[in-house]
Amino acid sequence: MNLADLKRKVRKLKQVEKSIRANGNMRNDIPLVWEKFFDLRDIPNNNALYTLSKLASMNKDEYKSMVDDFFARVYYEAYIYKGINDANIYDPSLLAQLDLSPLADKVAVRKRFRALAKEYHPDAGGDHGKFIALMKIYRDLTNDGDD
Repeated sequence: MNLADLKRKVRKLKQVEKSIRANGNMRNDIPLVWEKFFDLRDIPNNNALYTLSKLASMNKDEYKSMVDDFFARVYYEAYIYKGINDANIYDPSLLAQLDLSPLADKVAVRKRFRALAKEYHPDAGGDHGKFIALMKIYRDLTNDGDD
């Protein structure tokens, strides 16, 4: 795929996000996930996750994974914006910190938390700072930390 086609394809994701998040009536003061994800300029100058050169170097599976992650974050933001609070919707950025898929469920979160807690626990020779950070992430994901 040439760069012009790639840019067009990625820009369509922006329109889809606007449609999902606000039924096509997106307010200008609401930041888009797209803006955090992509920088399509020839010389990128922000902290976007994916630059044009990075996108161009992706294989099909990497691209699909990136799109899945993008839409997980878009839907998460849409749910939050619309006030939908569902116990099975997790912040994809927190899931990423646990090295989990944006589509991870409650069981996967709990399993990963327990494995990392064993690894990071100070009584087992782990890193105290990482353990505290892990506890905060888990508490934020579960809203109460006692799952």
